[in-house]
Amino acid sequence: MRYISTRGAAPALGFEDVLLTGLATDGGLYVPESLPHFTLEEIRSWRGLSYSELAFNVMYPFVEDAIPAADFRAMLDETYDVFTHGAVAPLVQLDSNEWVLELFRGPTLAFKDFALQLLGRLLDYVLERRNQHVVIMGATSGDTGSAAIEGCRRCTHVDIFILHPHERVSEVQRRQMTTVKGDNIHNIAVRGNFDDCQRMVKASFGDQSFLGGKTQLAAVNSINWARIMAQIVYYFHASLALGGPDRSVSFSVPTGNFGDIFAGYLARQMGLPINQLVIATNRNDILHRFMSGNRYEQKTLEHTLSPSMDIMVSSNFERLLFDLYGRDGAAVKELLENAQKGPVSIDDYRWKHVRKLFDSAAVDDKATSDTIREIYQQNEYLLDPHTAIGVKAARECRRDRSVPMVTLGTAHPAKFPDAVKQSGVAVKPQLPGHLSDLFEREEAFTVLDDDIATVQQFIAEHWKHA
Repeated sequence: MRYISTRGAAPALGFEDVLLTGLATDGGLYVPESLPHFTLEEIRSWRGLSYSELAFNVMYPFVEDAIPAADFRAMLDETYDVFTHGAVAPLVQLDSNEWVLELFRGPTLAFKDFALQLLGRLLDYVLERRNQHVVIMGATSGDTGSAAIEGCRRCTHVDIFILHPHERVSEVQRRQMTTVKGDNIHNIAVRGNFDDCQRMVKASFGDQSFLGGKTQLAAVNSINWARIMAQIVYYFHASLALGGPDRSVSFSVPTGNFGDIFAGYLARQMGLPINQLVIATNRNDILHRFMSGNRYEQKTLEHTLSPSMDIMVSSNFERLLFDLYGRDGAAVKELLENAQKGPVSIDDYRWKHVRKLFDSAAVDDKATSDTIREIYQQNEYLLDPHTAIGVKAARECRRDRSVPMVTLGTAHPAKFPDAVKQSGVAVKPQLPGHLSDLFEREEAFTVLDDDIATVQQFIAEHWKHA
């Protein structure tokens, strides 16, 4: 399988090179040249498989040119063996035909473990075979950083530099990153917001001269195709558990960077019957404003109770635009360049087409708190603020109550105790056993100005072979 750029000017690459490259040389994101497609009969035959076995069936077509089947199976078994629930991603029922898919049973209590536990193993496998060293540079709004560090910290051919917005992630999120020890792990707190961090990462991938030609950058953000690939699996997993593919299922996805919900879109393109995809956002609602009114316009980023979605530039939205524009990379590039200058819209027929599948809602902090409290009062089930936004959006946007609605439970509530407390719930969420001493662990991070030259100089001086 070959991978092409959403901006049309970069060379097509195989899986190994896409894994290590991250951002395409033309500034675009890599997507498969063509998607595998599964028949209903094939999908039906996967009922009863373990999560790892299902993951192999869904993902192997994307990597089969690069990794032997036995090696990939072993990687997947190791990846999902570290999750704390036998089902890996269990479903919890909230109401009639309404469910939460718990994606926080991994080591860092967030959905990003599904992709980043695998990504670390993929990187180690490929780099060992190539006898190559890379520098991981990533930006996090809270969860990607700890999941990336946990997934990649044992990699022998990797140095990890994670940028997070200083004092704009929860204390649990910060400590999950900054208490992991290793001479290849570097946490950078940037005096800015997530979009500032992400901008520096993208610019650094575009010009890597600060590394002096001695190594290259690798991506752990969802610009890396392997991240999206791994997230497709749990849509199939949830559907099969609820009667799919013989019935359609709807999903509500708390999302800021559009990667997690784009994986659902791909699952549908690959043959999974999905009735509806709901984009659930907070006050940083650029995706909602586009879906509800065909207006893509960046505004000032706001700090909310759901910091992992405090994002205004949704990188993976470009991958959807690429399909909406008939895979015309030049048109996508022009649209996104215009979006840097002011509001943009797409052709009305394209917008109406995307609205056939997608709905959206923006949920403010008060409604988030109200939802956490209401669900706890009804079910004694505690939601984190991001999942609460997903549940609220699902209930606002649901088209057909006869279709199962699944909200992706993206994080454990213990990661956001202040948000839970603000909701008025009189229960403090407890960290699981392996993190019970988190607040006693020593932290290590460096605070830097929001200046790309400063950040790049720090990386150039601190990677192992500098």
